[in-house]
Amino acid sequence: MTSANERKILLSFVLIFVFMIVEVVGSFLSGSLALLADAGHMLTDAGALALAYAAFRFGRRAADSKRTFGYLRLEVIAGFINAITLFAIVGWICYEAWLRFFEPHEILAGPMLLVAIVGLLVNILVLWIMTRGDTDHVNVKGAILHVMGDLLGSVGAIVAAVVIYYTAWTPIDPILSVVVALLIVRSAWKLLAKSIHILLEGAPDDASPAEVERGLMESVAGLAAVNHIHVWQLSSGRTMATLHVRPQDDAQAREVVERVAKELKTRFNIEHPTVAIDWNADEPASDCSLTQPREHHNHDHSHGHSGSAQTH
Repeated sequence: MTSANERKILLSFVLIFVFMIVEVVGSFLSGSLALLADAGHMLTDAGALALAYAAFRFGRRAADSKRTFGYLRLEVIAGFINAITLFAIVGWICYEAWLRFFEPHEILAGPMLLVAIVGLLVNILVLWIMTRGDTDHVNVKGAILHVMGDLLGSVGAIVAAVVIYYTAWTPIDPILSVVVALLIVRSAWKLLAKSIHILLEGAPDDASPAEVERGLMESVAGLAAVNHIHVWQLSSGRTMATLHVRPQDDAQAREVVERVAKELKTRFNIEHPTVAIDWNADEPASDCSLTQPREHHNHDHSHGHSGSAQTH
């Protein structure tokens, strides 16, 4: 989270948001639904950039006694609301396009072409700003993908304006508006699915409990068993985990816990694991009530649970 990343996200948001308003006005003045659809796609860009900026800002806010994880999940809630709003916009665009097939509207190709060309230039400028310097940050990378998708919307509006200018065939406008709307659906569906997955405490694709267990058992020396694994995301790119480990030798428990925490960070990017120790001398514990019961094997899954834990 660098200040350079934060500045370019904010500048890109201002450019996209301002021109989105210009495009909405231009669509009403020219009568073009394709321009309005492209403005809707630019709204997805503005939303993505706003969420990225909010993540930077809220990420710096300290946790308090009531919100011990801080405010990072506001980014996910905003993403969920944004996705629902986008589906409503797409529905309205498709409905309006259907009506225009039967009652074509007069479209001023000149103003439409002018606004679409300026929109394409704005997207190119924003893409240039976004690709300067660090592009590996998850928020920056996501915003770049949104802007690249919006370039297609601007191109579609330009194509519609050129066709109308030379042929006066106005149905191309609602046709391309639906194409752009489908681009919005694709972005909105991914955003909705990701935000719901995080809100439901879902594990990242590359850090499922099964993968975590397999990775730790393969790479951590002195580890006899891993159980009660729960992995979830606090927000995009911020992964948490709790788990129980049983050392082969109780005397090596501290070293085993430290190796497990290091492996979780380097291999799975889990930055805040809570590791509990299951001591060999304790009575076997029951299966975790939050996971499906697993078959117990004498050599590695009959273990107990003590009240002590180490948190990293």
